[in-house]
Amino acid sequence: MEKTIHVKGMTCPHCVKHVTKALSGMNGVTDVAVSLEAGTASFKTSRDIPDSEYAAVLDDAGYELG
Repeated sequence: MEKTIHVKGMTCPHCVKHVTKALSGMNGVTDVAVSLEAGTASFKTSRDIPDSEYAAVLDDAGYELG
């Protein structure tokens, strides 16, 4: 399944790398592509992941699910 989420708090290319690494570390998440300009992260998932899991991972990385 493909999914796109909005990420608040990204301001620079380093943020993109940080969000990419955080989401890529989630079980079942692959092919992460983060857009600083759009403030989004798109990826594929092999399982149904609740938004609360994305929010927790982003929060740990210093960002917000938006």
